[in-house]
Amino acid sequence: MQPQFPDAGPETGPAPHLPYSPHVLHLVQPVEGGVARVVADLVRDQLRGGMRVSVACPGVGRLGAEAALLGADTYPWEATRSPGPGLLGETARAARLIRRLRPDVVHAHSAKAGVAARLAVRGRVPTVFQPHAWSFEAVTGPLALASRAWERAAARWAARTVCVSEGERRTGERAGVRGRPVVIPNGVDLTRYRPAFPGEEPRAALPGVDAEAPLVVCVGRLCRQKGQDVLLEAWRELSAELPSARLALVGDGPDEAALRAAAPASVLFAGAVEDVAAWYRAADVVVLPSRWEGMALAPLEAMACQKPVVVTDVGGSSQSLPPGHALFCLVPPDSPQALARAVGALLLNAPLRDTLGHQGHQHVTTTHDVRRTAEAIAALYRELTGAGRSECREPSFK
Repeated sequence: MQPQFPDAGPETGPAPHLPYSPHVLHLVQPVEGGVARVVADLVRDQLRGGMRVSVACPGVGRLGAEAALLGADTYPWEATRSPGPGLLGETARAARLIRRLRPDVVHAHSAKAGVAARLAVRGRVPTVFQPHAWSFEAVTGPLALASRAWERAAARWAARTVCVSEGERRTGERAGVRGRPVVIPNGVDLTRYRPAFPGEEPRAALPGVDAEAPLVVCVGRLCRQKGQDVLLEAWRELSAELPSARLALVGDGPDEAALRAAAPASVLFAGAVEDVAAWYRAADVVVLPSRWEGMALAPLEAMACQKPVVVTDVGGSSQSLPPGHALFCLVPPDSPQALARAVGALLLNAPLRDTLGHQGHQHVTTTHDVRRTAEAIAALYRELTGAGRSECREPSFK
């Protein structure tokens, strides 16, 4: 079941000091994209709440520097994103760091950190594993079988597995992962992701964006998971119907060269940008054609900016939509025809876009405020470490 979130309190001002403030170590790989944004938001809130927060992640990418600027203790943990022969060394480095820091809670984010943390700790310190979409969804054949077997075996070393949606929890359950899952939905920073102010011209500062042309925006890593190849296939059909429309792909990733080669002139590659909120506010429609997800941040961020979204029916995507929006905004994965129809229908119906945008904004502000997510995570830490104890227990690594 989803936790009942407490009142998030006033929109600004310091968070209340926790009655018991554990030391949490976030072990993270990857360091860009949605995972990094989730971790940075947690770090910000946990520091404001009085926790001691450490972040261990690869030195490349933006997460380490951002966490340090927020005030966290940061440590280099070199690890690749993909599985490989370096896993033993990555696990050994994680184990040494955990022994040195002696955290009260280890919070491992995504597949690689989840492997290393659970192997390094093996239940001797409360360990929270947050898959951010299951690893076995990203692979096929023997590797998928091995990944499922690992997750089933490693579940016993996680005090809790944090799923961001009921869909993600059910995916793990169907794969035979019998751990102790808790559903805590993703949240977004409503001070950063907001509608355009009256008189604000969001497109004015964006290079290559026509002020009048219909604009579709897709924010995400350029990779197979996010399905931009399906979107480009749909775009060829849409362009025939709406030749003035433009598509912006915001992000970078391993599939960029292939996507550029397949893209018509009406597609703009914006690359990795500092402020994705500006692109959401400039869009007429935001689309995320993923092949798998837990609960992606991009649709939530877009709705916070009062924009309609089109998403594929994977993981928790349907649960991120307001009631009634699935009829207009939810399409099957790997279906360019359905994607083209849904996006085209919204581009041709401005009143519907406005209605969906307002409803989406209301939905996110009431159910996906990042402060609610952070408080649910903090409550989980307190449960695992023993809320109200006067002293932290000393973990044993014998």
